[in-house]
Amino acid sequence: MDQVTGRLEKPRQGWTGLWNISFGFFGIQIGFALQNANMSRIFQSLGASIDDLPWLWAAAPLTGLLVQPIIGFMSDRTWLGRFGRRRPYFVAGAVLAALSLLLMPLAPMLLAAAVLLWMLDASLNISMEPFRAFVGDQLRRDQHTTGYAVQTAFIGAGAVVGSLFPYLLEHWGVANVAPGGGIPDTVKWSFWAGGVALFLAVMWTVLTTREYSPEEMRGFGEEVEGDGSQTVRALAARTYGGSLLWVGAGALVVLAVVELALEKEVYLLGGLLITYGLLSAIAIALAKQGRPATMLGSLVGDFSGMPPVMKQLALVQFFSWSALFIMWINTTPVIAQYFFATTDADSAAYQEAGNWVGVLFAVYNGVAAIAALAILPALAKRIGKARTHAICLIAGALGYASFFVFRDPQHLLIAEVGVGIAWASILAMPYAILASALPQAKLGTYMGLFNIFIVVPQLLVATVMGSIMKAFFPGEPIWTMAFAAGVMALAAMATLRVKEA
Repeated sequence: MDQVTGRLEKPRQGWTGLWNISFGFFGIQIGFALQNANMSRIFQSLGASIDDLPWLWAAAPLTGLLVQPIIGFMSDRTWLGRFGRRRPYFVAGAVLAALSLLLMPLAPMLLAAAVLLWMLDASLNISMEPFRAFVGDQLRRDQHTTGYAVQTAFIGAGAVVGSLFPYLLEHWGVANVAPGGGIPDTVKWSFWAGGVALFLAVMWTVLTTREYSPEEMRGFGEEVEGDGSQTVRALAARTYGGSLLWVGAGALVVLAVVELALEKEVYLLGGLLITYGLLSAIAIALAKQGRPATMLGSLVGDFSGMPPVMKQLALVQFFSWSALFIMWINTTPVIAQYFFATTDADSAAYQEAGNWVGVLFAVYNGVAAIAALAILPALAKRIGKARTHAICLIAGALGYASFFVFRDPQHLLIAEVGVGIAWASILAMPYAILASALPQAKLGTYMGLFNIFIVVPQLLVATVMGSIMKAFFPGEPIWTMAFAAGVMALAAMATLRVKEA
């Protein structure tokens, strides 16, 4: 019981409880790691050029943009008795993600691989979004930093396993080059093993945890149900000016594509801005008519009325995830061209470069797993979460910049240490800051909406980066790492504006 308020508190979780709450993320991150380290390789093995990669990758963040807010909203309002509030979504996402991983290596053509990437990312997001809220559900506020640090450690460990699969299989004698081109056996078996591991890890959390009932949550002083009336009133008081601005911004983007001959992928960005403007106008109109709160109205209203700390973190997330997405898309072609002297996706050297990228990704994720437990909680306790985050992001910026310094691919392991420290903080600190400042009744919704600031920069990179590289650095993908270093440094500067609760 809290000695100040006299209110019941959630039991403090020991290491076993923290392990069980977050172990499912180990499997989810195996899926993300296989996707991040190998999808460019799969696309190019099926005939895609380097210029095709951004729009092929655009499916992944677009899926997250659509899925996470919806799943967050739904999981806030779900209670299936002993099956709980978040766990049904863990199971549904795990089944679909495992199926996607099993089918991906069998894709007969580029279009099929792109569709399966869409399905895989949607499935991973269905499981992942409730896991973020699950930590806030299960833990006391004074354990949020430790809870998200443990979750980050499992994310790092899962990513190490997923990233190393192809490299290890090659050393165990599995063919790393497909006869006549195509997806090699190292990648196929990695995806199949990853699908099984993902499902088993998620089921571990499902079977070893019990969610607090709505009555128990109320006993802890946390409201778990909101009628949405305040959101409807706030929407009804708004004008349509903001909606028109969103539509106008989207129209300007579309016009710029036509007039400036930008890449056609940029149409996607314009379409998203127009769509949001129209949806917000519909939500405002329904609210003005006195309609009860709907999913659309709640999401639009909560997005426009998000807490101040969430707005401050939004800019940090925008820059951070822009840098990460640049890395995920471009590391394989950069390593192949500048460290293995090849641009031929069917060559043995290119496949060797692809395996080395897996090792590099495993290193930064391994560093993240260690840093999450050994550095973040202690440093955050001493100087605060926001300053801790800023220091870690600077380490990431230096890691990206060092790609211009090193010439031996082995030396890039040093660069990945900085990237790993930044990755650990990106996965833990913003959520620890946010979870302590959000109302429990809307924790899933706000965590889902927070994902918008992860997805939008990825879509921006996917649609605009290709045009920038073609215009200023044609055939020189190494310069993408300069962009990554720059925007990560901007993220560190933006963190200094964040006011913790």
